[in-house]
Amino acid sequence: MKVIATYNIKGGVGKTATAINLACLAAREGAPTLVWDLDPQGAASYYFRIKPRIKGGGKRLVQGKRDLDDFIRGTDYNLLDLLPADFSYRNMDLFLEHSSKPARQLRKLLKPFGKEYYYVFLDCPPSISLASESVFEAADAVLVPTIPTTLSLRTYKQIRRFFKQQQLNPQKVMSFFSMVDRRKLLHRQIVDNPPDFKDDLLEANIPYNSLVEMMGVERAPLVDFAANSPAARCYEALWADIKQQLPARK
Repeated sequence: MKVIATYNIKGGVGKTATAINLACLAAREGAPTLVWDLDPQGAASYYFRIKPRIKGGGKRLVQGKRDLDDFIRGTDYNLLDLLPADFSYRNMDLFLEHSSKPARQLRKLLKPFGKEYYYVFLDCPPSISLASESVFEAADAVLVPTIPTTLSLRTYKQIRRFFKQQQLNPQKVMSFFSMVDRRKLLHRQIVDNPPDFKDDLLEANIPYNSLVEMMGVERAPLVDFAANSPAARCYEALWADIKQQLPARK
């Protein structure tokens, strides 16, 4: 099982769209796939037409006192399941503090799924916290969508710095340019001449495209309702890049 987190300190950079589309592509290839919507906003749950609610709240679930299997829901897509969001996840740090090893709690919770799923995608909230540390420990890869702007690049460097300070494995971090609008001079300059962390960048990037925004209207992955579009091809290229970077399956 490979655990892939889509993460950024900033919101609105394409984290959820990335998780949803890549998970759909993985399942389409025949790999049993789970998406865990960790964001209390519940966008991933919304896209999959599943109510973002955990009966009884998420506290006991995150603390390992309830079986995650009881809350997993099937989606409209073969081999693709969802563990929905819950608004109580806004208190995730408080839930984790009561665990004996908070930073390792999510990894512990996910371990039993190794026999059921090939991939687990974690759609993370935009923050840096104890919950983030637990995600970083659990993940085999941390995907960081980065808009080609000065502030987004600065945020990415902050994430890299955090990994170094917490002595986390920096090789887990994979960044790619997201919401690229080549009509903008700054976007073109940064994408065509990547900054000093260019070795961390995946080759594929995701364009700014109205079809990505239509996911909220269609309530479906773009790679499903617009499978032949250029944007869908970009997600396919991104997924191919990621699979090449992931360590061999254990």
